[in-house]
Amino acid sequence: MENYKDLNKQYINGEWVEGNDNSEIKNVNPYDNSEINIFKGANKEDVDKAYKAAKQAAIEWGKALPQERAAVIQKAVEVISERKEEIIEWLIKEGGSTRVKAEVEIQITLGIMKESASFPSRSHGYIYDSFTPGKESRAYRKPLGVIGIISPWNFPMNLSMRSVAPAIVTGNTVVLKPASSTPVTGATLVAKIFEEAGLPKGVLNAVVGKGSSIGDDFVKHPIPNHISFTGSTPVGRNIGKIAGENLKEVSLELGGNNIFVVMEDADIDLAVKAASFGKFMNQGQICMSVNRFVIHENVADEFVEKFMKATEKLKYGDPAEEEVLVGPLIDHDQVERILKDIKASTSAGATIKLGGKAKENVLEPTIIDNVTDDMPIAENEIFGPVAPILRYSTEEEALKIANSKDFGLTGAVFTRNTERGVAFARKVETGMIHVNDQPVNDEPNAPFGGEKGSGIGRFNGEFILEKFTRLQWVTVQHEPRDYSPFA
Repeated sequence: MENYKDLNKQYINGEWVEGNDNSEIKNVNPYDNSEINIFKGANKEDVDKAYKAAKQAAIEWGKALPQERAAVIQKAVEVISERKEEIIEWLIKEGGSTRVKAEVEIQITLGIMKESASFPSRSHGYIYDSFTPGKESRAYRKPLGVIGIISPWNFPMNLSMRSVAPAIVTGNTVVLKPASSTPVTGATLVAKIFEEAGLPKGVLNAVVGKGSSIGDDFVKHPIPNHISFTGSTPVGRNIGKIAGENLKEVSLELGGNNIFVVMEDADIDLAVKAASFGKFMNQGQICMSVNRFVIHENVADEFVEKFMKATEKLKYGDPAEEEVLVGPLIDHDQVERILKDIKASTSAGATIKLGGKAKENVLEPTIIDNVTDDMPIAENEIFGPVAPILRYSTEEEALKIANSKDFGLTGAVFTRNTERGVAFARKVETGMIHVNDQPVNDEPNAPFGGEKGSGIGRFNGEFILEKFTRLQWVTVQHEPRDYSPFA
């Protein structure tokens, strides 16, 4: 089986073509900044062609039998499984994934695809009792039509597939725009997989272009009925604004400032193990990563000491090395941004207990103690391997910290009293929260999404099935109706 070739092109209406923009997108390895490939960027005419191809393909694809749509997803699952090592290599060199993270990404990608393959047999309409004599009241479920999908760079394949697979299998067609940092793993590799799986031309299209060239046009184009976006809150707000002005539905999964609360009765050893995964998986570049460790003052010293010992064992550096668990950030701008927040926070009184330095794009796993909720390292979404420790004295104080930001994606709370943990969790303004587990959780049948500045809508399972279809009310008047006094 030969490796895929020509992954640096646009995929429009079943054809691999060059983009027509004047700009080029240089795709580089974030660890050593070596060039992987170069894309000729898409422009708004390319976006228009892709959407028109999707609209045309939607006519027949929407009529495809349920088992035909499911079969394409199932075949794509087989392709990914067969090409697993090739895909892992791409995730490592393009996104800076460690091997562990790449394995996890493929696992959850396959999970949502397998869940999606069941959607055609779970998609149903309704028959209602009518309030009108002699009338039958029905609701038919239909595809939306064309869906525009914009995916991020941190889990590029999974966060593209999370929308692509459900959209396709429910009878929609798609135009996919990836982040410019991961154009292959976020889009063209996905397109190749579905091409090999036998997806008809035009059902999935991929356009790679700079946001400045095609970003707004991608959202406000008249053809797509729904925009699915995963990424930062500022960009998400702008997409929501443009979509609202054009009366388009949206699914927005945005940023997080996630808490990790350790109560005084918690199992500290368990909490530390969870903390390492929840903070340092993918260098902390996950919307669900822990942003603030909120630790009860009676156990804070013990937690910090054990957390430091655990963190010191984490090997960081070249993600291509199998033992490395913390690789590079996606680019040096991210390193500079985080170092700036660390410096401002330490100037305000925080203390670096471990790490705090960077070499090129690799930032050492870092722990900062004596952080207050108003310091930059707590105020801002970190998206990097830095663990700020905030100490609290009362449960009310912990809850106030938990709800203090304009984010509400996920969180965690550790306590030996399960019901106490659940009671606390339900008071946190967040779409997801986990008792005695870290916040990085994603299961294909569970509702995934946030509150406040963390987004709108829920992904996965029946929740995305509802978002990517619409109901049409149809009635049948079986007996003549009384229209008096008009007739």
